[in-house]
Amino acid sequence: KGSEDEEVWGNGKQTRSFCFVDDCVEGILRIMHSDYTKPLNLGSDVAISMNGMAKLCMKLANNDLPINNIPGPEGVRGRNSDNALIKRVLGWAPSITLEDGLGRTIKWIEQQIAKLPVDEKSKLTSSVIVKQEDAMKQNAAAA
Repeated sequence: KGSEDEEVWGNGKQTRSFCFVDDCVEGILRIMHSDYTKPLNLGSDVAISMNGMAKLCMKLANNDLPINNIPGPEGVRGRNSDNALIKRVLGWAPSITLEDGLGRTIKWIEQQIAKLPVDEKSKLTSSVIVKQEDAMKQNAAAA
């Protein structure tokens, strides 16, 4: 039995940005090969809410579940990269979109799973879904 909903900590309005690993590596190499010696932001300047991230992940996984916002740490309200300086200094900024990067990642994971023997694949799934709230209660009781 699969999950009945997608859990997101807090109200889900907190935002983050995500940089695909290929862009991150490219950026690091460009910074290393430049003469610039001061700090530079390297990341995506496109923020997405955590509710938006959950919806995007479900869309790419062909899964449509209601989002259940549960109590939990939210961190800062928003966080993303200001790329003005890296664009000016290097004439470059990350370009792989979140949707494209997640799509590539999902495809890669599927390819890796397809290579596994059947008995190994069965270990990747669980018939028991532990809700975050239940896990937090279990951890508190064990402490």
